[in-house]
Amino acid sequence: MTDEKVDLHRLVDELKEQRDELRVRLHLAKAEARDEFEKLEKRWEHARGRLAVIGKEAGEVSKDVGDAARLVLDEIRAGYQRVRKLI
Repeated sequence: MTDEKVDLHRLVDELKEQRDELRVRLHLAKAEARDEFEKLEKRWEHARGRLAVIGKEAGEVSKDVGDAARLVLDEIRAGYQRVRKLI
């Protein structure tokens, strides 16, 4: 076999290996994205419930409570961005 054929076979083998690895990583990334999204869904539902209660009881949200709520919502937003990058 010529050197050129050997190099070509080596390249094909390397690409096949990379392709297989990427398939596994994509599958794992999707699973990781799903897990992250499930966690975020729980936080989202909890945050929505708490904000509804606060809104009913307080009429107006105090600055401290509003700041805390904004922090939680910002964390959820950042989590959604992480999930978006994973898929």
